[in-house]
Amino acid sequence: MKKKTDFIIGMLFATATIVFIVLFLSNDAFFDWAFKRHHNILSWYIRPLFIIPMVIFAFRKSYTGIFASIFALFTSMFWFPAPKTADPMVLEFLAFEMDYLRSAWTAPKIVMSLAVPLFFFMLLTAAWKRNWKWLLGVIIGAAVLKSVWSVAFSGEAGMSILKPALAGLVICILGLWIYFRKHKRAEKK
Repeated sequence: MKKKTDFIIGMLFATATIVFIVLFLSNDAFFDWAFKRHHNILSWYIRPLFIIPMVIFAFRKSYTGIFASIFALFTSMFWFPAPKTADPMVLEFLAFEMDYLRSAWTAPKIVMSLAVPLFFFMLLTAAWKRNWKWLLGVIIGAAVLKSVWSVAFSGEAGMSILKPALAGLVICILGLWIYFRKHKRAEKK
């Protein structure tokens, strides 16, 4: 794909992601519909896996791949049907998350929310520059900080995120290690 076309399609996905976030945060019916599906724990397990294609596309310098992966990560919260039953801890944690997202936008909340784009920036910059130590640090740091934030602010209910976060972390590191190992072998040949 030509660089200009790649950039244009990538910006369309970036715009679609912003539209999704604005719609999600401003439309109560859509917010409730999406969160009912986010109660399905499969969405918790799949979301961290989008880090793998994000990193690979940043490595390849593909804007389309990067922003399509980010769009998929955000929208994956509602890909699965709402569960018939949910773990009480999951329900409690998601109730906390919903309240947090619907609460007033105070200075501390804005600062905390800036951690998300900062994470993407650091992750993609590390992959773009092929700084593997920084990349690994960002991935591990994000998983740890998300887990700490969840437990610190929602109490015991935040523990419900630990298993999906740890599984996602292990799969991301393993998946990227396999990809970059194969890439190094191909470069040597």
